[in-house]
Amino acid sequence: MQKRNAFYAQSGGVTAVINATACAVIQTARKHKDRIGKVYAGRNGIIGALTEDLIDTSRESSAAIAALMHTPAGAFGSCRYQLASIDKNRAQYERLLEVFRAHDIGYFFYNGGNDSADTCLKVSQISARLGYPIVAVHVPKTVDNDLPVTDCCPGFASVAKYVAVSMREAAFDVASMAKTSTRIFVLEVMGRNAGWITAAVGLAEDKATSIPLVLLFPEIVFDEARFLALVDAHMPEEDGFALAEHAARRPRLVGAVLMLLSSVRQDDDLSFGYRKSNLDEPVILAARFELEPEDPEAVVKRMRRVWILKKENQPYGHQSAGCIFK
Repeated sequence: MQKRNAFYAQSGGVTAVINATACAVIQTARKHKDRIGKVYAGRNGIIGALTEDLIDTSRESSAAIAALMHTPAGAFGSCRYQLASIDKNRAQYERLLEVFRAHDIGYFFYNGGNDSADTCLKVSQISARLGYPIVAVHVPKTVDNDLPVTDCCPGFASVAKYVAVSMREAAFDVASMAKTSTRIFVLEVMGRNAGWITAAVGLAEDKATSIPLVLLFPEIVFDEARFLALVDAHMPEEDGFALAEHAARRPRLVGAVLMLLSSVRQDDDLSFGYRKSNLDEPVILAARFELEPEDPEAVVKRMRRVWILKKENQPYGHQSAGCIFK
């Protein structure tokens, strides 16, 4: 096989590991000098090829190339530029191949995500049509982790760690201020149409540290009732489970249920919380419920939320009223 040069370029949002991939491409090419001559890197992605702004990596020492493993951002510059179809812009493909011919480039390595893969395919197909066939190789890189036939894209592990640590730190901050300040923290992450990064946020929680997370995935149609029920599940002091504790300072709750308890111990300062109270002799002799009329639609909506909550968190297949009277 005739020895030819290679062109490498970075595309899309850079990741913490994109330069490590560049290092691997260049080092591997240097191991096959019988097939690959120089490796040119495009400055600012495919734009570098169109403007003939190329970096000759053969001038760099082995140590400099190895240092790419620990270099942040995009060492050669990146871009967000998608080639149009040849019918819409034939001139850009002719210019691209003109530059490739001038530098005897027979290998095209494009390091990026979905749009980069599309560009790589177009170059491969159209270069053959225009009489200058190129070996075009898409090198996967995307935090979205949504490239077909790619189990784990370089870049995803980095962002997975980042969002998990960020959420964990945010959770600790919220917990320390929840009594008088922010109680809910919303984190919006990237991912295009895939929920891999959202799933990675779940790593913020472990067995030793319980963090109340509600994860919403783009693959699952948003269900408002289910979402509100899950929020209630993680904030029990805001729902009917802690009704008695908040009845005094939240009068609207009295309209739903007011529980008057009589026990073997009479205490004027009763305290009720989620699955706990200050009754040391919890023997209930009687219970009286005082109800007030409410909008039927509001009641039905609330009951639907409660039912979703039960299905999500409790073995509803067994007969039990413990969650109400415990």
